[in-house]
Amino acid sequence: DALREAGDEVQRHLGSGVVVLGAVAKDRPVFVAMVSDDLIENGLHAGNLIRDIAKLAGGGGGGKPHMAQAGGKDADKLDEALSAVPAIVEAQRAG
Repeated sequence: DALREAGDEVQRHLGSGVVVLGAVAKDRPVFVAMVSDDLIENGLHAGNLIRDIAKLAGGGGGGKPHMAQAGGKDADKLDEALSAVPAIVEAQRAG
């Protein structure tokens, strides 16, 4: 819930964009992704983004075009997964 609330707040200030946040809860990585309406129209989908991000941490997840949540199994992979976000977004935009 805290990640979702933080994501909502960031997105309110950002306007157009992609927000991906991650944290470790109970020794497991958790992620939330949000995509603005204009970028959804250009092919981005929060559920698809979060699925690819969570895979890097040994997990899975999904959701709607605007907002998605996921969890992983390997907390040590949190930074790696978050670092991959720009490349994952670009791949989704291209493809």
